[in-house]
Amino acid sequence: MRVVARSAATFTFMLTDPRIRRLADLLIHHSVKLAAGEHVLIETFDCPDDIAIALCEAAKVAKGHAHVSVRRNQIMRELNQGAPDALRVWGEYDLERMKKMQCYIGVRGADNASEMRGIGDDQMKSLGRLYAKPVHFEQRVNHTRWCVLRWPTASMAQLAQSSTQDFEDFYFRVCTLDYAAMDRAAKPLVERMQRTDKVHIKGPGATDLRFSIKGIGVVPCCGDRNIPDGEVFTAPVRDSIEGVLQYNTPTLHNGNSFESIRLEFSKGKIIKTDCAAGDKALLESIFNTDEGARYVGEFAIGFNPHILEPMKDILFDEKIAGSFHFTPGRCYEETNNGNKSDIHWDLVCIQRPDYGGGTISFDGEVIRKDGIFVAKELEGLNPNRLA
Repeated sequence: MRVVARSAATFTFMLTDPRIRRLADLLIHHSVKLAAGEHVLIETFDCPDDIAIALCEAAKVAKGHAHVSVRRNQIMRELNQGAPDALRVWGEYDLERMKKMQCYIGVRGADNASEMRGIGDDQMKSLGRLYAKPVHFEQRVNHTRWCVLRWPTASMAQLAQSSTQDFEDFYFRVCTLDYAAMDRAAKPLVERMQRTDKVHIKGPGATDLRFSIKGIGVVPCCGDRNIPDGEVFTAPVRDSIEGVLQYNTPTLHNGNSFESIRLEFSKGKIIKTDCAAGDKALLESIFNTDEGARYVGEFAIGFNPHILEPMKDILFDEKIAGSFHFTPGRCYEETNNGNKSDIHWDLVCIQRPDYGGGTISFDGEVIRKDGIFVAKELEGLNPNRLA
């Protein structure tokens, strides 16, 4: 038996479990490519010590230097409610540590997926501005080789509507697949997006969206930034978006749940919002965080063959086979469309037939229909090939 103890809140594994060592080796050698003499910061949230120890051992094999920060989300909740001066100082000293790192690995478990629920919206915006933005979005994202992943917990199994044992098996299956092969299969999509100007997305719920990606960078994600992985992302030209997008996956924002979010765009800006379930006033407040919150910073196409259903965890949901995400808020530096914001909210739409279908067209040619790539050079990204 691999699992030696399991409470209602978390999994505890034997360090000899080969899946943990395989995951640690993948993260150190493939994801962040730690080199001799380099420093890697390992942050774990609601995780057993075993994964941190395995990562330290893998870093030692690479002749790198591991630094570990063990965090608990119940404690983080208290810290996140700190006064602005406390958040500022916390951000300043964690920023100095991040500046000394060449690599970063964040292993994020959650004994309770709604732990941050009830913290005021203004407080969460202050946290984003004073801590998350300088430490992670400006320094870590742009100046380290980083990878962020979840850790399987009973809370996550509940969100996935799975037993704990089945979810554990699913987790290791999707996290340790052959990402090198996925990276090779993604290259034709990268090349196709690099030469694309006009994108047209159609689907149920009045979805009819047009925008340009001309001149914006294109980045494949195949096990380097996230685990699990499986997407290629870019960004729309900031003021080019026109039309309506009806998302069809549930989502969490700071512990608050929303379903069937509908956005209407004009000249790139979100001019109307709605949702079938969730606090509509809070939804509007999120898009009023700052000017950039009403513009889009990312467009990405997901294709992980093992992730098929949403589970309100964006690191999984944004990789769903047959999906795309269209992200209000801050853009990435590699795909800079000029949009700056304190938010980056990945919202997902699945286009497989069981979710209503839909098409993605590049410059007038349908390249994916009902979640399946139909352009010949992109067929290697379909589930029957990647799996």
